[in-house]
Amino acid sequence: MRIPELNNGALLPLAESFYTIQGEGYNTGKAAFFIRLGGCDVGCSWCDAKETWNPGLYPPTPIEKIVDEAVKYKAKSIVITGGEPLTYPLDKLCNLLKKESMQIFLETSGSYPLSGFFDWICLSPKKRKPPVGNIHHLASELKVIIEKEEDLFWAEENRAKAAESTLLYLQPEWSRRVEIMPLIVEYVKNNPAWSISLQTHKYMNIP
Repeated sequence: MRIPELNNGALLPLAESFYTIQGEGYNTGKAAFFIRLGGCDVGCSWCDAKETWNPGLYPPTPIEKIVDEAVKYKAKSIVITGGEPLTYPLDKLCNLLKKESMQIFLETSGSYPLSGFFDWICLSPKKRKPPVGNIHHLASELKVIIEKEEDLFWAEENRAKAAESTLLYLQPEWSRRVEIMPLIVEYVKNNPAWSISLQTHKYMNIP
């Protein structure tokens, strides 16, 4: 993965940005402006944003331009996602967003060291490239994608590393949701520390 020159985070490879409703996890149903950065080397086979993997496809964008677009909308919630957003230094972007009194939410696999500062961190760990550092203890929520039964063991491995206050979610992999949902339902009934997260934006047919 060739990462473009980004001037220590003053420029970022913006794949897309859009105003929508958060579809997953604890903040489901809330309006938010999404900043999707290009570039990810985790390589999940079921990723629904594979077009973002190559950061070279997205011209480095000044963070001032990104923030100028974000502040046009009524919601003061910003979701930084990807790709894998922690591929890049996010301190400068977060500083600009905070100057606009934004709440900043991060969606990450945790596969790169944490940069920036956030009001909410959604950690979605992947077996192909596990989290690094102490992000488990900093995560507001732990959201594990379940494609097959063995993934429940991976979920529990990550649960053991998380803080007691971290909210726990199991989310069915979209293409296998019909087959895997009964398993998740029974698991949560027997392990009620977990909750179920659904990709509600797909049911609503919105970004």
